[in-house]
Amino acid sequence: MGTQATHVLAADYGAGSGRVVRGTFDGSKLSLEEVHRFSNDPVHLGDGLYWDFLRLFHELKQGIVKGMQGISQPVRSIAVDTWGVDYGLVDGEGRLCFNPRHYRESRNAKWMEEALRMVNEEELYSMSGVLPQQINTVFQLLGSVREHSEGLRPDVRMLLMPDLFNYYLSGQQASEYTIASTSGLLHAGEVRWNEQLIGRLGIPETLFPPLVQPGTVLGQLTDDLCAELNIEPMQVISVGSHDTASALAAIPATDSEFAFISCGTWSLMGVERDSPVLDNRSRQLGFTNEGTVNGKVRTLKNRSGLWLLQECKRQWERENQRFTHEELVQLADSATAHQCYVSPGDGVYLAPGDMPERIRQQCSASRQAIPETTGAIVRCILESLALEFRQTLDELELITGTRPRVIHMVGGGVHNRLLCQFTANAAGIPVIAGPAEATSAGNCMLQFLAHGEVSNLSEVREVMASSFSPETYEPEDTARWQEAYVRYQNLNQRLASESN
Repeated sequence: MGTQATHVLAADYGAGSGRVVRGTFDGSKLSLEEVHRFSNDPVHLGDGLYWDFLRLFHELKQGIVKGMQGISQPVRSIAVDTWGVDYGLVDGEGRLCFNPRHYRESRNAKWMEEALRMVNEEELYSMSGVLPQQINTVFQLLGSVREHSEGLRPDVRMLLMPDLFNYYLSGQQASEYTIASTSGLLHAGEVRWNEQLIGRLGIPETLFPPLVQPGTVLGQLTDDLCAELNIEPMQVISVGSHDTASALAAIPATDSEFAFISCGTWSLMGVERDSPVLDNRSRQLGFTNEGTVNGKVRTLKNRSGLWLLQECKRQWERENQRFTHEELVQLADSATAHQCYVSPGDGVYLAPGDMPERIRQQCSASRQAIPETTGAIVRCILESLALEFRQTLDELELITGTRPRVIHMVGGGVHNRLLCQFTANAAGIPVIAGPAEATSAGNCMLQFLAHGEVSNLSEVREVMASSFSPETYEPEDTARWQEAYVRYQNLNQRLASESN
């Protein structure tokens, strides 16, 4: 490892906000400083829902300028990570054809149906490893091709969101493996576009740029950008350009037998594997297979996270009841245990609104105790999330044949100590929580890996452990939690049978 402190910038775009973080590495520890934060607000325009890419690129430039202030050493490089599946189209002159469409657009359902008429769901899953969902790039891109067939000239390229930012930073067109793996357009578990699938769907192969591995130095900031911002050049690097890939790189794991939970508004829970899981059972249980920065596959499931709690907090604020997150956790800790559960992924909870009332109604409808107090509602949510994680752990064992020995939890959810403890209790294995800022940390350390400051992913994870001091939660009261899990499973089975 190196010895002199050096700096990089990580631009981390989420579906609701973005930020630029400066990472400083002294050869043994990484420190992070947020230099710029901004909202990411989709725009309804005419018949569509779009990402405001022009503003998002403007915010990136502001973050670069701020990131170079107040330090004596130059910033060596910048890397961008974003959410998955969305993309922009760029013509041969380097012009953005139109603002990127949003994955929540209703039009995507139509194109998913069209695609599945040409390649059925089972075959699509086995070919790509990606769970068919209407948000997927493959369906969105089919729509773009059909809707703009006259305008998609042979020189047009499809660039997924981080690749699009990288292009306008460096002038280089390439698609990084981990973000491309979310598209449903790669060979399952391989770093190559699936020409057979692309051909069967009638999507022009000319749309697809070359694929590159995480850690690839694309080039430097363009001369025009350096002149506009009045800054010195820095390198532009493709890291784990999908935010979950960078977050997974930051997990301080010491062996390979772990499950991970990247926990925020939503939770991604899975395992790191040498090869994808492609059978019908995996597909029916809702697992997808995406790429990792070390050439492996993350087999994971998108589960509910802290959305229910966030929406409850917003509702209570509308009612002039203001609580900090710490106060809500304290109230939940004092509430009676195991009175009622909900299924956090139920469609009734997807939309914003009066979440406490919906939870009370669902508990009443399922003939459970009704949580009347704030603490009882929060406890119901946290216990239910922990039991849902336990269910996912069982499903992972079912489809892979092995049971992880520990769970690494990263993301904002690690600040909720009660959720971490409940997850350990429900799963019956330790939960190692941290770092909270895993995506930015992983982004930065993968840049330092590209610079030769660390040698491999194992060293990256060692730096994570020494820099952020993860906390371990050992299982407690496991017999009672096993009883709770049986009740939770019976509740879900009853709800499923009643909905049918």
